[in-house]
Amino acid sequence: MSSSSRGPGAGARRRRTRCRRCRACVRTECGDCHFCRDMKKFGGPGRMKQSCLLRQCTAPVLPHTAVCLLCGEAGKEDTVEGEEEKFGLSLMECTICNEIVHPGCLKMGKAEGVISAEIPNCWECPRCTQEGRTSKVKGGRERHLKKKPKPPLASAEGPAVPSPSPQREKLERFKRMCQLLERVPDTSSSSSDSDSDSDSSGTSLSEDEAPGEARNGRRPARGSSGEKENRGGRRAVRPGGGGPLLSWPLGPAPPPRPPQLERHVVRPPPRSPEPDTLPLAAGSDHPLPRAAWLRVFQHLGPRELCICMRVCRTWSRWCYDKRLWPRMDLSRRKSLTPPMLSGVVRRQPRALDLSWTGVSKKQLMWLLNRLQGLQELVLSGCSWLSVSALGSAPLPALRLLDLRWIEDVKDSQLRELLLPPPDTKPGQTESRGRLQGVAELRLAGLELTDASLRLLLRHAPQLSALDLSHCAHVGDPSVHLLTAPTSPLRETLVHLNLAGCHRLTDHCLPLFRRCPRLRRLDLRSCRQLSPEACARLAAAGPPGPFRCPEEKLLLKDS
Repeated sequence: MSSSSRGPGAGARRRRTRCRRCRACVRTECGDCHFCRDMKKFGGPGRMKQSCLLRQCTAPVLPHTAVCLLCGEAGKEDTVEGEEEKFGLSLMECTICNEIVHPGCLKMGKAEGVISAEIPNCWECPRCTQEGRTSKVKGGRERHLKKKPKPPLASAEGPAVPSPSPQREKLERFKRMCQLLERVPDTSSSSSDSDSDSDSSGTSLSEDEAPGEARNGRRPARGSSGEKENRGGRRAVRPGGGGPLLSWPLGPAPPPRPPQLERHVVRPPPRSPEPDTLPLAAGSDHPLPRAAWLRVFQHLGPRELCICMRVCRTWSRWCYDKRLWPRMDLSRRKSLTPPMLSGVVRRQPRALDLSWTGVSKKQLMWLLNRLQGLQELVLSGCSWLSVSALGSAPLPALRLLDLRWIEDVKDSQLRELLLPPPDTKPGQTESRGRLQGVAELRLAGLELTDASLRLLLRHAPQLSALDLSHCAHVGDPSVHLLTAPTSPLRETLVHLNLAGCHRLTDHCLPLFRRCPRLRRLDLRSCRQLSPEACARLAAAGPPGPFRCPEEKLLLKDS
């Protein structure tokens, strides 16, 4: 698969170019990722020749379609029916060498690669798998496929020599690890040398467990058995409680590497897929055009559309039209599979519900980078580790964000989400926040304080609906912040939900008269608010009276 082995008819691989319009294309380098640190402008050696991780183009339709490195053609899996044939003609990108090929062009079967069980159209190609190379991204090797048994090595003097046993291989790897640990330089060496040595030793170690220890290269806890303190700040460890002493210099662990944003070949379908008519078995076309069929399909639900997609290939292509999928609901699912992610990207919904799912950070980042037209995103009940992907994903069209009941969310996490990205140019004093265009924000059940509300007022000034229900730290000072003369939400708030905020008292009720556009105020389950004070507020109102269908629920007809 090297450049020297390609024939003249193999065709050149077209490079992916930038759209020069998305947020990633127009920003500057971050200067902090491992690609930026390698650049010569930031003092690196300049060997990787890769762009910044935050400047990778996020356009949903790539300007140049990805093609096979060997034959120069795009994916052709729609032209065949069998599963093996579809796999052989689909484009697969290796997570190690980043080469995009047809598996059929490699003349190798499906059983020789390692397909990712988390991200679509990604695998570890047979060449990288046979060479023992590992993926640069965590979680790259998810679903292992059975390899063909290797033939025994032939000997020149006699019969074939069998391959070494796994125990012997582990022993050899352990010996190599001991040799590498003995070569570690003293603590007086420079940090760059120590980093390079740690990287080289980490890449040569296997993922298998060495005899007598939890994992190769992992330092045992202080005070554990088999550990001794040497002079000069070096720690000696006896692996498994016996054997020779291994020592390395003490020092701070290297900082964690930033997650690598992978490039994939899953793209949404074109706006008007061909054909424009429905071909019949007799050779003629159906009298109804595609536009008429789409108007019929708009009256069907998701289940009926999936049934229609199984009728014929033409209907299957037509039913991918994003006008038929304005909203997709994947809530309450324990895990999301690659076919689900591919289906969401190909349909390009305007609203996506991922509440109470086991979506990972890498999956959510992969989705958001390919859904540039997403207007509503529901992530209630997910973990903050997954939701933190919002901090690096561009969401230019987002209008509704639901983050209710996310565990372990403090002011520091909300600051991460609300503050603008650190890509301002020198001399630039104003920058646009990530939630600048959001009109409805749901933060029920979070432990936010008045410090987070100040950031919210500054970086989300266009909110018309705000849900702060069951937030334990919201009280009278919080209402004063929301309705202060300097607050931009004073003139924009239409719906405000403060149900279950037990720190609210009757003293905050007159403050709501400062909001002239307020149409719905939910104060239910607020224990320190008296029904009489709420009734007086409903009678006076800002500026007209409210009606109370329930106790402490104030509504006004628009």
